[in-house]
Amino acid sequence: MVESTHTRATRTERDDRDGSRAQIKIVVPDDHSMVSLLGSRDELLHAIEQSFGSDIDIHVRGNEITVTGPQADTDLASRLFSEMLELLKGGTQLTPDAVERSLAMLRGENGTRPAEVLTLDVLSSRGRTIRPKTLNQRRYVDAIDKHTIVFGIGPAGTGKTYLAMAKAVRALQDKQVNRIILTRPAVEAGERLGFLPGTLYEKIDPYLRPLYDALHDMVDPDSIPRLMAAGTIEVAPLAYMRGRTLNDSFIILDEAQNTSPEQMKMF
Repeated sequence: MVESTHTRATRTERDDRDGSRAQIKIVVPDDHSMVSLLGSRDELLHAIEQSFGSDIDIHVRGNEITVTGPQADTDLASRLFSEMLELLKGGTQLTPDAVERSLAMLRGENGTRPAEVLTLDVLSSRGRTIRPKTLNQRRYVDAIDKHTIVFGIGPAGTGKTYLAMAKAVRALQDKQVNRIILTRPAVEAGERLGFLPGTLYEKIDPYLRPLYDALHDMVDPDSIPRLMAAGTIEVAPLAYMRGRTLNDSFIILDEAQNTSPEQMKMF
């Protein structure tokens, strides 16, 4: 019997006679719920079995999980369950997506532990916590902490603007900055909108709506008009940034691929 330093789960191992297969028994501590570990109706267990395919057999009895299969796969499954227990211990709610991401990290060659990535709290707001979901998102968040200027490059929906916005709100809450400036070039998505009625801010509002959407997820909507009226949070098109002097500010330029070289130099 071996005591694991990370999960407090105990394991026993044995090799089959031909040496090609192994069996690992994981004993889950009493302070962890098997339902939380395996998921409602065993959805997390099914996700693990589907990820490994027919290479391993997983049997659950009481608070014991027995994994049988090739040595490498059983070791990987054991590490996965250990990381899942660590995530539960840190207050992370496990989902099939989180299990798949954890397994992808463990299969990588960089030695990254999912528990170190998925338990980093970027911002806690409105009853929920925003955390990185991938190793690259963790690197992105760390880069924002370490460097003055960070370029985030990636496909749509990978959290570039959302995580930057979360870091900005956190910096404002921690009084590391006095203002948040959100800006983006006013470029239509393949369809010209023509002349829009209303004041200047009403005209540019459609272009800046994605920034407002992320902001409403992280800040109490009732306080946003007050913060904007005081200048603590400012949302403006890039064209109106020329000549500005911004001290102690967290500045986010969204959709920077639509800027011209002159605009980037100005920014």
